[in-house]
Amino acid sequence: MNIRGRNKVSPEFNMSSMTDIVFLLLIFFMLTSTLVTTNALDLVLPKAKGKTDSNKSISVSINKDLQFFIDKKLVDETNLEQELLTAIGTQENKAIVLRAEEGVPIEKAVSVLDLANRNQIKVVLAVRPK
Repeated sequence: MNIRGRNKVSPEFNMSSMTDIVFLLLIFFMLTSTLVTTNALDLVLPKAKGKTDSNKSISVSINKDLQFFIDKKLVDETNLEQELLTAIGTQENKAIVLRAEEGVPIEKAVSVLDLANRNQIKVVLAVRPK
């Protein structure tokens, strides 16, 4: 009598399904990484030991030509406060990231700090790491 079973399990491991999964994950991350863009201008920031955390805050940028931007929108210096308050709206944690390019007079950055202080808005100064 032959009692052995007819179905034998193959001891080999098939890697084709694993490579398919890895390939699909690679394509997914390549596509999603191209969709992530920072909402900031290309400025040369001053160096410091810290690092700026970007967490869905509104950024106020000042370039070398002393032009003011809220996120990427050009704003006149006289209308900066009104535009900033409309951009912030009714957020719970009112915070902005101040991105002043190297060579911008400190008076311009202080005017934005003063504006934020009057409206109880927290300000984070953006720097590039050393």
